[in-house]
Parts: sequence; structure tokens; C-alpha cells
Amino acid sequence: MEEKRMVGPSCPLIVLFGSSIVQLSYFLYGWGATLTTSYACKDRYKKIQPSLVILYFDGNDSQDPDFPNSSHVPLHEYVENKRKLVHRIKGLSDKTRLIMLSSSAVNEELILKTYGDGMHLPVEGSKILFDKIKDVIKKANWEPTLDWDKMPTEYADIGTAMHLEMMIKETEDTTIGITDSDSQDLKPQ
Repeated sequence: MEEKRMVGPSCPLIVLFGSSIVQLSYFLYGWGATLTTSYACKDRYKKIQPSLVILYFDGNDSQDPDFPNSSHVPLHEYVENKRKLVHRIKGLSDKTRLIMLSSSAVNEELILKTYGDGMHLPVEGSKILFDKIKDVIKKANWEPTLDWDKMPTEYADIGTAMHLEMMIKETEDTTIGITDSDSQDLKPQ
């Protein structure tokens, strides 16, 4: 008899896959850390495939090809790479959900406010992104749901509201950026 693997709210496995934007999402209570805290202390003993994969690329790929040390990827190659990634992720399970994020420079005035160095998220940008991800998850008609507010928590006194309050209080007006691209040292600006 084949073991049935459950995907869903009893033990979600979330994968954040991307560039330095994803890496930095765990610094100073960023959106990745906040998302992780939202799902912390849930039932962790079931074997599952990922319930949700958040794919976040584009910042480096869309750089000006003439910019020094550019990581630009030609559009046709970029589209093919994304197609392969999506195909691979969707092939994990018929219950694996995918949220694709990308950088966008639509509003030049807000770019430095939401992307502190023009590429990486400061606290305000991280909170905006977390809120958008939270809204997508809450509004999605996924069965089973991945809305953490509807999932049982092992330790109910430790939760997202407390984490968000700490994030806002302790890191207000603080940004993080890569100040030395060769060594990847991170320093508050």
C-alpha cells in the first residue's frame, strides 16, 4: 500500500527561492522571517511536499546589459528559465501552490522607499511585500487553505501580531543593503 502524502495546513512546507532579495528577507525581521514566524509552531511531524513555493527573481536578470558587472539575462533565455522553474515546481505535487514575485520600477519616487538601494527591500518594503503575500494567501481559494489564521497553533501566545509589532518598533527607519558587492557584507545604512 502506497503511503499517502498530505499537502496542506497541518504542516506546510514553504520554499522561498530567488536571488539576494530572498536572502535578505531574513535580515532585520524581513518578509521571509515574518512569513516563517507566521507558520512556526504548527504540526511538524507529517511528511509532505511543499505546500507553497514563493519564486522571487528578476532584479539581477533585468539589469542594463551595459552596466558594469551586469547579470543581465536576454529576454528569451529569461522566459525559458522561468518556464522550466515553474514546470519543475508545479510537478512537485498537484497541491503545491506557486506565488511568483518580481521587481518592478513602475513608480520611480517609491523605488528607493520600498527598495532601499534600488534592489533590496528595507523594512517598509519588506512589510509591504509580506502584507501582499498574506493577502494573496488569504484570498486564494486553495483546498486545503494555507491561511495561517485558520490553522491550529501549538503555542498560541507566540504569533505574527507580536512579530509584526516587534518588527515595526525595533527596526523603524532602518534599512539594509549590500554595501560591498564583492564580500556581501551587510551593514545598516
